[in-house]
Amino acid sequence: MNNFGTSEPAVVVIGAGQAGLSAAYHLARTGLEPDRDFVVLDHAPRPGGAWQFRWPSLTYGKVHGMHALPGMELTGADGSRPSSEVIGAYFDAYERRFGLRVHRPVDVGAVREGEGGRLLVESSEGTYATRALINATGTWDRPFWPRYAGQETFRGRQLHTAGYPGPAEFAGLRVVVVGGGASGTQHLMEIAEVAAETYWVTRRPPVFREGSFGEEEGRAAVAMVEERVRLGLPPQSVVSVTGLPLNDAVRRAREQGVLDRLPMFERITPDGVAWADGRTVEADVILWATGFRAAVDHLAPLKLREPGGGIRVENTQAVRDPRVHLVGYGPSASTIGANRAGRAAARAVSRLLETVPA
Repeated sequence: MNNFGTSEPAVVVIGAGQAGLSAAYHLARTGLEPDRDFVVLDHAPRPGGAWQFRWPSLTYGKVHGMHALPGMELTGADGSRPSSEVIGAYFDAYERRFGLRVHRPVDVGAVREGEGGRLLVESSEGTYATRALINATGTWDRPFWPRYAGQETFRGRQLHTAGYPGPAEFAGLRVVVVGGGASGTQHLMEIAEVAAETYWVTRRPPVFREGSFGEEEGRAAVAMVEERVRLGLPPQSVVSVTGLPLNDAVRRAREQGVLDRLPMFERITPDGVAWADGRTVEADVILWATGFRAAVDHLAPLKLREPGGGIRVENTQAVRDPRVHLVGYGPSASTIGANRAGRAAARAVSRLLETVPA
């Protein structure tokens, strides 16, 4: 296919992170051939999904809950190496072992209704007219930046988790970390070791989880996220309903006062942040560890969104269009959930191809 042609694979997979590679693996297991019967498009410059963009201080040993891709274990990894390197190399080896032939870097601008029941996937390397779509675009490309009065007047630096460079750049600075999730606490604990001052600000009081987090607790958390997706509401992360694990590092940080949480400020000033009660703190940096939203804007022409703002999904299938499957979305955003969703989507697509004429 040239850069301006139209190809007609039976299936297009958008995204080559955990969910996309799982879907591609299971499509191949059904007998579909990569680059003939299905194509995998990925906008990233190299293998590794969103992991390749993680900050260097997030070593593989600090990663919790990384589940192996189907058919190939990740063994013997050096826990002291950056997770971006370890997992990037693993994904690269995985793609090569199973001959998945991922196209990259390829940007998908829009997916539209085509002729003869096909979907038109408009990409930077041409248009694909496909019978089914597996969307695995995740959230990394859509960081959420809250808006507060005075934000544009701040004379310091503002950045998001998506651009977090590691703690070294904050040495000797006064830093406000906004966000009560896992990334926010990880950033804060690292930065506090080198910064002049740190302040932790969250919208709600953080919930720390004592004890183990077993299979039963995991299923309950996933069920809560799944219910929102079933209702057509924007998905929350699984982490948002599980609380923060109370490990030794977190306990030390709490004892040292690093994790003394402040309520959300009212406005941003040129020199820092201010609360409604008159309290102010001066800051050189505001780090927004405020999460991500699903990167699904390219699906907008298909009008899949519900009045609640999300895409209603049953299993992996978009309720408004059975040709479209979303994996790594909502309850399947964890690595093990992404694996299961990839398998489910591939099997559903295979059934669709058998029952609907080409």
